[in-house]
Amino acid sequence: MKKSKPNPKANRNILWFACGIVALFLCMCIYFGYYLQVQSEDVINNPYNARIGRLSDHVRRGRILASDGTVLAETRIMTDSDGTEVRVYPYGELYAHVVGYVDAGKTGVESLANFYLLSSHTNSLEKVMNELSGEKNPGDHVVTTLDPKLQTIAWEALGNRRGAVIALEPGTGKILAMVSKPAFDPNRISEQWTELVQGDQTEARLLNRATQGLYPPGSTFKIITALEYMREHPGVYKEFTFSCTGIFEYEKNKIQCYHKTAHGEESFMQAFADSCNGAFASIGPTLDLEGLKNLSEQLLFNREQPLALPYSKSTYSMGGDAPVWEILQTSIGQGNTLMTPMHNLMIMSAIANGGMLMEPYLIDHVENQEGEIVKKFMPSQYGELMVANESKALKELLELVISEGTGSALRTDVYRAAGKTGSAEFDKQKETHAWFVGYAPAEDPQIAVCVLVEEGGSGGQTAAPIARKLFDAYLLP
Repeated sequence: MKKSKPNPKANRNILWFACGIVALFLCMCIYFGYYLQVQSEDVINNPYNARIGRLSDHVRRGRILASDGTVLAETRIMTDSDGTEVRVYPYGELYAHVVGYVDAGKTGVESLANFYLLSSHTNSLEKVMNELSGEKNPGDHVVTTLDPKLQTIAWEALGNRRGAVIALEPGTGKILAMVSKPAFDPNRISEQWTELVQGDQTEARLLNRATQGLYPPGSTFKIITALEYMREHPGVYKEFTFSCTGIFEYEKNKIQCYHKTAHGEESFMQAFADSCNGAFASIGPTLDLEGLKNLSEQLLFNREQPLALPYSKSTYSMGGDAPVWEILQTSIGQGNTLMTPMHNLMIMSAIANGGMLMEPYLIDHVENQEGEIVKKFMPSQYGELMVANESKALKELLELVISEGTGSALRTDVYRAAGKTGSAEFDKQKETHAWFVGYAPAEDPQIAVCVLVEEGGSGGQTAAPIARKLFDAYLLP
């Protein structure tokens, strides 16, 4: 019988097929490895994952702690019942929005760390004993980055006013304090739910104003207007001059400075320090409007933000064909522009950090019942929002606001601060919102703060003194 000759083409096809199978197998291995190392915890901890709730059948929910070990939330067993577990928040309203709650859904750290709180890394012997006795295993504890001293000072400084105060480390992204008012008592969330949801919408007590409140940025937006002007006039922007009479008129449109203050002859630097609306309104029509929009989006307007907590997306809508009135208003932080206090703080922290934005984070580490660390969270870079020389130029402006301008409440011989005040109009029949966003020390930023007081009036008079209290508490012995 005659042997058939090998078919080189068929052999080559078989080889390619075999290589394809091997490549596919390797890709699957790489994907599963990536999933297990990077994505698995996010998927497991997803609030829509119903199976995670079953962990509570075997694990007693762990504690949430402040950075110094202060207990912010814990599960207690009621001694006068049949072992009923109750989630307790010792500080009530103080940490309500940032720590969150577990009744009526989950929010705050309670939601972010749900999987860790229902995991148990206690010793194996104790687990065996608990299984035999029908007891639940103790859940791991989540240690946050929150500083109880700063949180309390922020809470007390805001007083009975509506608004938000946030503090973080610009070099790491650690959130040190986050206050939103009006707040609620997480210990009574179930019994007060209807009232909280259907009550006075002006109070909006469930809303975390720090990350979800949208406000006109007012004069804090002049940081962005200034940066765009500097980009378009490199090396010569300091030659800008403006004569301020208190009211600026342009094509039948009028823009007035706060309380119609006449600043007189203003340089670019001094106009920023004095927060001169007239000067910055005059800059608006000269700018490349598409460039201003691109810069705003580079600085996270209209974009997803690197936040684990629920947040509202800041919006910038002015295009290249905008009418004159909108250009004038937008250039001073009014018009249709809206942003959250946390977004404002992220921009400021990037400036303080040489242009690099560090992702804000709330969880420092997870530890077991014995205090052994089972997971550590490290600082992470989001990306460069601006180049270093732009950050340096903005720092010079922000320092002048404190030393010679509207931020006089932060002048002290002990340290140098930098920042920007703002008074944002939202209703002609009501007082303006008061803003301050800044950092200290100016030469080596350790803490960045954003304060927003609804209907607080002057940012320099209302918001800046609140920031001063946080700077003092953090920097002074």
